[in-house]
Amino acid sequence: MAALPTYASTAPLNIVATTGMIADMARTIGGDLVSVKGLMGAGVDPHAYRQTRSDIVAMTRADAVLWHGLYLEAQMEDFLADLGRKRPVHAIAETLDPTRLVAHEDYDGRFDPHVWMDPDLWVQCVPAVVDALSDLRPDARGTFEANAEAFVSEAGALSIYAREMLLSVPTERRVLLTAHDAFGYFGTAYDFEVLGIQGISTESEAGLNRIGELVDLLVARDLPAVFVETSVSDRNIRALVEGAAAQGHEVRIGGSLFSDAMGPDGTYEGTWLGMIDHNVTTIARALGANAPPGGRLGKLRAAA
Repeated sequence: MAALPTYASTAPLNIVATTGMIADMARTIGGDLVSVKGLMGAGVDPHAYRQTRSDIVAMTRADAVLWHGLYLEAQMEDFLADLGRKRPVHAIAETLDPTRLVAHEDYDGRFDPHVWMDPDLWVQCVPAVVDALSDLRPDARGTFEANAEAFVSEAGALSIYAREMLLSVPTERRVLLTAHDAFGYFGTAYDFEVLGIQGISTESEAGLNRIGELVDLLVARDLPAVFVETSVSDRNIRALVEGAAAQGHEVRIGGSLFSDAMGPDGTYEGTWLGMIDHNVTTIARALGANAPPGGRLGKLRAAA
């Protein structure tokens, strides 16, 4: 690891996180002892994201950089590897037990990076953030651990809510069809069949044959809804809806899901807890479950 930077012990740690999900975890665990800048905001696709000049400046000046890893930030990997020789740089998701991960369908030797979709798996990344912050402020480890414990407790409550809502969806309707295959861990956790027009990365191409196959599946299985994603174009999903309509089957867009990015800053959906609550509630309601419109805590603005 690179030498730790020097900083004023009374000043908040200057942390840069690549994704919103990691930034949210760092803010929650660090509390008032950190100042966190997230590089990728609402609607940003991390698979295709390239660091900007201002990103480079922010990362080179940070006390530590937290990134996801698992080839999520594919276009940034070389830069982050180089930066890691000079500054503390931590690939948070790469600390997970690889036996809990799913092989990447497009790249040999790599894994599906979308681990934040399963609350029980995502909280396994918490110790890495606690350790990264504690390396810089050893005297504050107890505070970081207490904040982490509270975060894990909330994630556990969210997991229970998600399981209750999603398992109340009729078995024949437990099919989640989205723009790209970001929900594999979600499907495993909640017994859903997950289908994406594109593969795990949004950089993969969606062919006409794939769209045609999915249209036939929607019609044959009488599925009621498909879902768009906030960080991916809705063009292919709308092609599915139109294709099904041409065969006499009405499929509606069940809602917009947060896949690779959270909601707007300052909103409940702009937190990881809110992001997952929104997704769970939107999916459950669109597919026939009696989920509350406001979600687990009544804080959601626009669930389906």
